[in-house]
Amino acid sequence: MSFTTNVKNEVSKLDITKSDKISELSAIINNVSKLEDKIEVHSENASVARRVFSLVKDIYDINPNVSVRKANNFSKGYKYLVIINNKKILNELRVTNKNSIPPSYLIDDDELKKAYIRGLFLSVGSINDPKKSRYHLEFLFIDKNYAEFISSLLNEFNLNSKVLKREKKYMVYVKEAEKISDFLKIIRASESLLYFEDIRIYRDHKNMTNRLNNCEQANVDKTIKTATDQIKDILLIEERYGLDILSEKVRQVCVYRKKYPDVSILELSNIISVETGQNITKSGVYHRLKKINNLAKKIRDKDID
Repeated sequence: MSFTTNVKNEVSKLDITKSDKISELSAIINNVSKLEDKIEVHSENASVARRVFSLVKDIYDINPNVSVRKANNFSKGYKYLVIINNKKILNELRVTNKNSIPPSYLIDDDELKKAYIRGLFLSVGSINDPKKSRYHLEFLFIDKNYAEFISSLLNEFNLNSKVLKREKKYMVYVKEAEKISDFLKIIRASESLLYFEDIRIYRDHKNMTNRLNNCEQANVDKTIKTATDQIKDILLIEERYGLDILSEKVRQVCVYRKKYPDVSILELSNIISVETGQNITKSGVYHRLKKINNLAKKIRDKDID
């Protein structure tokens, strides 16, 4: 079962006020219904079909007809059709055609807006399973103005949604994990939110660990390269003139760098301090290695000349 289905199953069972029910039902009928001589609500989710049936019954004391059909030859699922033989309902819901922008009284406060958004998700919304793919929440609409209206509605809750044209439809989408988490709070999908947050925390922790490992490896690579270059400088001086031309302190660093080719400058300073009994700082070792590098550069420059 997909994550989207789990979320829809959960929010379809919420107990809400009558005014919230009207806003939620308006959003559903506005997006997944045929409006002819009767209202036909289509869904591939049994929970959504049951939700529509109960909303109509609770609000208008009408029992819709429900039928079930095979989805198609390529799917093992079913299509659910809820038929409402009373088009007067559309006057209160203010649905004149598919994707008609709702009147203000259906989204007059934050709770009504959340109910309308919940109805949107039940009808045309989907969320990727955070365990299997990238974070992604989307809604699909046939009307551009309606899509832009919905994007603005979502952004009243700081969800940072955007509109993108996809073939003959318009997609309103949210990509940020934190914003999708906020969306699940808005539609009151508590159990799905806990699942989403658990996966998000795990993925964030895993990504942080990978970044730290990459950073650590980069530091190791840098240390090895630096030490290799320093040894090349030492060997060049030793081959041309011998290390006796160097001062005793600089010569000492040469000996220890050759002896410990894989350690950092800080580690080298600690080793020299312990083994010789003479305290030397990281800065002191760096300064002496810099002298070696400068001398090696002069030798190389002389070779070029």
